[in-house]
Amino acid sequence: MSEASYSQPSVVLGTAGHIDHGKSALVRALTGTDPDRLAEEKRRGITIELGFARLDLPDGTSVGVVDVPGHEKFVRHMIAGATGIDAALLVIAADDGIMPQTREHLAVLQLLHIPTCVVALTKTDLVDEEWIAFVTDEVNDLLATTPYAQSAIVPVSSRTGEGLDELKAALQKALKGTARAHRDERLRMPADRAFVVKGVGVVVTGTLWSGTAHAGDVVRLEPSGLEARIRSVQVHGTGLDTVGAGHRVALNLTGVEAGEVHAGDFIVEPSLLPASDRFDCELRYLDPDRSGKPLKTGVRVRISHGTRETFGRVLLMDGKEQLKPGEEAWAQIRLEEPLAVERNDRFVIRSYSPVHVIGGGRILEARPRRRSILRGTDHEVLAALAQNDVSRALEQFVAEPGAFRTAEDAAGTVGVTTEEARRMLEDLAQHGKVCALSAGRQTFYASRATLQKAAGALENTLLKFHAAHPNETGMQKAALRHAALPSLDESCFEGVLSHAVQAGTVMSEEGVISHAKAGAGAKRQAEARAKATLELLKNGGLTPPFVAEVQKELGCSSSEAYTTLVTLEKNDSAVRIDRDLYYSAEAFAQLKDAVTSCLEREGEASAATLRDAMGVSRKFAIPVLERMDALGITKRKGDVRTL
Repeated sequence: MSEASYSQPSVVLGTAGHIDHGKSALVRALTGTDPDRLAEEKRRGITIELGFARLDLPDGTSVGVVDVPGHEKFVRHMIAGATGIDAALLVIAADDGIMPQTREHLAVLQLLHIPTCVVALTKTDLVDEEWIAFVTDEVNDLLATTPYAQSAIVPVSSRTGEGLDELKAALQKALKGTARAHRDERLRMPADRAFVVKGVGVVVTGTLWSGTAHAGDVVRLEPSGLEARIRSVQVHGTGLDTVGAGHRVALNLTGVEAGEVHAGDFIVEPSLLPASDRFDCELRYLDPDRSGKPLKTGVRVRISHGTRETFGRVLLMDGKEQLKPGEEAWAQIRLEEPLAVERNDRFVIRSYSPVHVIGGGRILEARPRRRSILRGTDHEVLAALAQNDVSRALEQFVAEPGAFRTAEDAAGTVGVTTEEARRMLEDLAQHGKVCALSAGRQTFYASRATLQKAAGALENTLLKFHAAHPNETGMQKAALRHAALPSLDESCFEGVLSHAVQAGTVMSEEGVISHAKAGAGAKRQAEARAKATLELLKNGGLTPPFVAEVQKELGCSSSEAYTTLVTLEKNDSAVRIDRDLYYSAEAFAQLKDAVTSCLEREGEASAATLRDAMGVSRKFAIPVLERMDALGITKRKGDVRTL
């Protein structure tokens, strides 16, 4: 393969099957590489730890091969190898047929949702054609109720080489449509080995689950949280600058000591959230012994994820007490040590004692709160995550009654980076599906109902305060938070308060908060309205707006408009002509001067003459003259007026 090819995503093929069914011999025959690397493995003739090789297919495609142990004592290692594969090579010896670990390994492949499987029927040189046909039928029956019912079954002999070409062709066909199981762009690699090379330093190996590894990248080790830098990258002994997901990788790390890196650790990019000590999941319970015994909530089990196994307890959701064989349910797994889990990761559970595979599933929420009873929108969030609808999950997470969420909160719940969560929440806010509240550098997100309820609590608290303390201008900010919204932290409260101020329902001045319609708030609002109204009258000059127009311009109620104009009249800033018409004091004085000057000159004048003297239309002239009559400025005699 060219160096450029290694930078592209690849697929990994993993072996599975009972001990001594010839998995390692088959890998050696296919690849020319002996996957058994330990002296004890060679001496005993069994695989104890994971072995690795590279397989070149007839079309030139190259895939990584993980050879796993078949012995029941090493099922944990088998699971560790299987969690990084995209396709399985299920090995069944023709002379033995289906054995206990065949069934257990097949269960693991299903639980880990490995999409593709090819069956190699090995050791065919030891049996006749009739027996091969019999075992083939037996295998077909085994696979019939699994996702692998249509898998190719290829008879092969690692000793004679018979069937190897046919097996490679079957693998090539099966792998053609197989995609990487982990498609995330963020680097994640579970380490299956960690050791020191003299003159080089700390080296970790594993299958690169997702992302790309570059020499010089900074990475983080989980669950320790230690940071390191990738000094160099190798694939099958070849030094490279860049390696894509799906390849078997060796990373030389600097910045950490030998005892700080262990098999089972995850190597991740720093933007990912830390390891978690619990997760919510879809859990499927198997009954490998066909005992009919249920899985009870609270049971202690072994949890296998990536290349690490730890202990934990299964807590079934919503009061469910047990699972019958074959049943699925939502559950929370409480771990005894943290695991670097992420949404959509697969895991396997094994019984505490005796040890065997009993189930597994898919992680929905990697960092949930401690719960077994779902409330509020919990059901909707998990259901959306189960459908991989992250946007819907975010919307439901924010829709929790009374909840104010941050991008950091959301990221941990739906399994994306904080920046990704922020972008998605902003998009939801722009489309009106959630409300965004800014408080300094922090932004909170809530449903419209939650925000309205919080703002209403502010208003009600202030109205009660003003009623009880009529001489006080308002409440101190800290006192208002304690009385109205004690559960909100200071930053979130600031966001709600800012929203209420912008909406005009409350007013804030130098840390004192008042209701817009009471106390200092009402006074300041009335002053602002009076100033704006007077400006409208002055701008109108001799043809000012009528009250209905004033109300429309200010966006206030009819009552507020009339009250404001009456206040201006009392302050001698405006003159009332009739119920619906007011003039600024300056404009009315100008009209008065025009009328008195005309009458002093003429002695008496008609309404039309006075209208022309004032320079206004009849619509304004008649009510103004009638008001001057009422004020004693003019006196009407028939059709004329005098002073």
